[in-house]
Amino acid sequence: MDSAPPPTPPPPSRAARAAVLLVLPSLLLLVLVSAEWQPLLTLDGDIARTTHRWAVAHRDLTHAARVLTDWVWDPWTMRALCTAVVLWLAAQRAWWLALWLAATCLVGTLLQQAMKAAVGRERPVWPDPVDSARYAAFPSGHALTATVVCGLLLWLLRRRAVGPAVWRTAVAVAVVSVVGVGLTRVWLGVHWASDVVAGWLIGALVVAAAIALYDRYAPAARPPAVTGRAHSRR
Repeated sequence: MDSAPPPTPPPPSRAARAAVLLVLPSLLLLVLVSAEWQPLLTLDGDIARTTHRWAVAHRDLTHAARVLTDWVWDPWTMRALCTAVVLWLAAQRAWWLALWLAATCLVGTLLQQAMKAAVGRERPVWPDPVDSARYAAFPSGHALTATVVCGLLLWLLRRRAVGPAVWRTAVAVAVVSVVGVGLTRVWLGVHWASDVVAGWLIGALVVAAAIALYDRYAPAARPPAVTGRAHSRR
C-alpha cells in the first residue's frame, strides 16, 4: 500500500516575501555606511549642506520641524501610543496579540541601539546648529520607531476590518508621520539622509518579519477567511 504523500507546506505569506525583499537593501546600506563608501558620503554631505542652509534661512519652518520631531513624532511618543494599544489589547483579552505587539516594538528599539553602537557613525556637525541630538547617527531612531509603530498599527486596523474612511485616514496619518519624521531629522541637521533611509528600511523589515512570524505561529488568531458560499448568501 502506497504511503500518503507528505503534506505540502503552505506558501510564504506576503509579509514573509516582503521581509526577504527588504533584507538585501538594508544589508547593502549597512555595508556601504560601515565601509564609508565615498559616493554615498558625498551624496549625504551634499543633501545635508543644502538642507542646513534652508533650515538656517527659514526659522519658522525649522521651529515647526523641531516641534514635530520632538513632540509629535518623537520615539517616546510613538512608544506611548504603542503601549496604549498593548493595554487596550490586554483589556480585550487578546493576550498573544498584545505580547506580540510589545515584543516587536522592543525588538525594534534594541536593534536600533545595537546598530548605532556597532556602526558608531558620527552625526553632522555645524558651526551654527539649529538642533542637537545624542548617540550615534545610523540608523535614525526616529524614522525606525515611527515605521515600526505605524506599520504595526496599520496591520492591526486591517485585521479588524475597519471602514474605508477610517482605513484611508489611518494610512494617510501613517505615511505623513513616517515620511515627515525622516524629513525633519535631515532638515534639522541631526542625521544624514542615508540614516533616515536605513531607519525606514529596517523598520519595515522588522514589521514584515514580525507579521510573518505571527501568521506562521499564531494561525488561530487570524481572522476567518470569507468563502465563496458565504459571499453568495449576502
